[in-house]
Amino acid sequence: MLLLLYAFLHLPILYIVYVSFQTEPVFPFPPDFTLEHYQGLLAQRDFHTGLLNSLTIGLGTGTLSATLATLAAVGVLKYRSPGRKLTTVLLLAPLFVAHVLIGISSLLFYRSVLGLPGTLSTAILANTTYGLAFAFLVVLAQIARYDWRMDDAAMVFGASPLRAFREVTLPIIWPAVFGAFLVTFILAFNNLEISFYNLGAIPTLPTIAWGSLRHGIKPELYALAAVVNAAVFGVLFVLYALMKLGVVRLGPPEE
Repeated sequence: MLLLLYAFLHLPILYIVYVSFQTEPVFPFPPDFTLEHYQGLLAQRDFHTGLLNSLTIGLGTGTLSATLATLAAVGVLKYRSPGRKLTTVLLLAPLFVAHVLIGISSLLFYRSVLGLPGTLSTAILANTTYGLAFAFLVVLAQIARYDWRMDDAAMVFGASPLRAFREVTLPIIWPAVFGAFLVTFILAFNNLEISFYNLGAIPTLPTIAWGSLRHGIKPELYALAAVVNAAVFGVLFVLYALMKLGVVRLGPPEE
C-alpha cells in the first residue's frame, strides 16, 4: 500500500518524462515516440548556459556548505562553549524560512549593503545560507559519537590540532562530508526562488523553465523538466549506491 502511494505521488514526474518523448502532450496512446523536443532543447543556447550555471551553483554551494558544516559541527561537539546551543539554532533557522524570503533578504543585503550585483557568486552564497542547515545535520549525525580522545592522542605524539583533524578526524567523517556535499548540490542545482533573486539576468535551468511558463508551455519545456529530474535522480542514485557500499553515511555510525 505504501509503495502504491509513493508511485502515485511520483506519477507527475513520470508523466513529464513520458510526454517529453511524445509528439502530443495529452497522454498520447498509442505512443508516438520522438526526440524532436530534446533536439529543440539542445538547439537553444540558453539551455547550455543554464546547465553550466546550475552546475556551477550546485558545485559551489555543495563545496562551501559541506566545508562550513564540518567546521561548525566540530566546533559545536568538540568545544563545549556556552554559545553552542545558540549556534545550532542559528544554523538550523533557515530550514523554517521560506525560500522567497531568503532570496529577497539575500538580494537586499548583497546589493544594498555590500553593493554586489547579481552574479553566480552571490547566488552560491545565498544558496549556502539555506543548504548549510542540511549539511550541518548530515555531518552532525555522523560525528555525534566520534571519540575526540583520538585527536588528543595524536596531539600527544606531536601533531598540531590542524594535522590531527586532517589525518585523524577527517578520514573518519569524510563519508558524511561527501554526503552533505551531494545533498546541498541537489538543493542548489534545483532551486528557483533563491537563485532567481540573486542572479540578475543570468539563466539557470530552473529559471529557464519558469520563464518559459510565462509565454505558454512549449514542447521543449517537457524535455527540460525531464533533464532536470534525470539529473537530480541520477545524483540520488549515486548517493544511494555509495551508501549501500558504505562509502557515504548520512546517519550516525552503527554500533
